[in-house]
Amino acid sequence: EWKQLEKKILAAKSAAMEKFKRFFLGNACPLKCDKQDRILIPPSLRTYAGIEKDIVLVGVLDRFEIWARERWDQENMKMEQELEKEEVREEIASLGL
Repeated sequence: EWKQLEKKILAAKSAAMEKFKRFFLGNACPLKCDKQDRILIPPSLRTYAGIEKDIVLVGVLDRFEIWARERWDQENMKMEQELEKEEVREEIASLGL
């Protein structure tokens, strides 16, 4: 799946996409699990994500996201506010949810 995504990104040629490629692909790194199935997130990515102590793993259908606890709590509060909006509720309802 990563290879397919990489091909799509590499095919984009605009100046904005060149910057995005540098940012997105330049910060990507292969990770392996240790014997206890843990991964070590590189310091540069921990800093970018604001991870200092506690994390939250969030399942999003076909992937999971790693969030700093504080940032996740803030994002969750924003989402709760978004769910108050009628147009958001209608869009969710249109999915049968």
